[in-house]
Amino acid sequence: PSTLGVKRQRRAQKQVLAKKLTHEQIRPGTPEPVKGREHVYVQTELYLEEISDRIIEIDGECQTDEFLDRPPTPLFIPAKTGKDVATQIEEGELFDFDIEVKPILEVLVGKTVEQALLEVMEEEELAQLLSHQRAFIELRNAEFAELQRLEEQDRRIREEKERRRLEHLEKLRKQKETAEKIAARAFAQRYLADLIPSVFNNLHDSGFFYDPVERDIETEFLPWLMSEVEETLQKKVLGRTMLDSLIRMVVEKRLDEFSHPPPSDQKEAPAEEPKATDAAPQVSGEADAADQPVGEKEETDQPDAEEKPSDSTSSQLEEQGQEGTADLETE
Repeated sequence: PSTLGVKRQRRAQKQVLAKKLTHEQIRPGTPEPVKGREHVYVQTELYLEEISDRIIEIDGECQTDEFLDRPPTPLFIPAKTGKDVATQIEEGELFDFDIEVKPILEVLVGKTVEQALLEVMEEEELAQLLSHQRAFIELRNAEFAELQRLEEQDRRIREEKERRRLEHLEKLRKQKETAEKIAARAFAQRYLADLIPSVFNNLHDSGFFYDPVERDIETEFLPWLMSEVEETLQKKVLGRTMLDSLIRMVVEKRLDEFSHPPPSDQKEAPAEEPKATDAAPQVSGEADAADQPVGEKEETDQPDAEEKPSDSTSSQLEEQGQEGTADLETE
């Protein structure tokens, strides 16, 4: 079969398959079997087909008739038409060769000579054209070289002119910039003539400029000195507090002793001793009157006999009190 027929057959098969697939997709399928049953394929065609694993094969033979070879096709010869006529021409009846060939020979020779002359003239003309072309090329090359030289010269002149112009502009710019810098410097000097001293004075007043020795004394020595003085004063206050507490204890003890009257047989003899011993708090209390007002109140409550101690006893108590204070301060 031809290629066109094969294509049509394949196209028809594809259309049939497409229609079949479309019908299969459109046609609803068999519903699922109920529980305990299953579907079985059954032939519903008019003619039953035997189903077997082996395909049935049958051998067949055929014989074609014998044909003789076709004879070759004869040549086509058209049929003859008309009548045959003959004419006899004798020598010298139609033309004379010597006479008839002369004009033809003249024409041929003339044309040949003319063609030769034309070719020679053409060669001469081509030679002249080549010489003119060579001269023209040389002249053109010379003019082109001269043109390049002039263009290069013009380019150098333009570049030199542009460079000179840029140098002049740069010079003017630098002159302008220099003039502006000079004017700005003069203006700044005139403007800062009074500003700099005031700024330095403000900075000096604010404490930015200081004496390093004075700053060292203020930041290092004076805080250390104040801490040491405070520590010393605390020690003195502690010593005075301890001394006042001791004096208070002694005064209270003496007061308790004097509150109980002594026996009658020893009434006169030890009369002066408690006066002397109890006068010590009075003397020390007078020395520290500014620190302990409570001691003064207790001393004022004592009898008049205790307010007049002997000089020796008071001096001993003062020495003892100074020694105790010195010990407390050293601690």
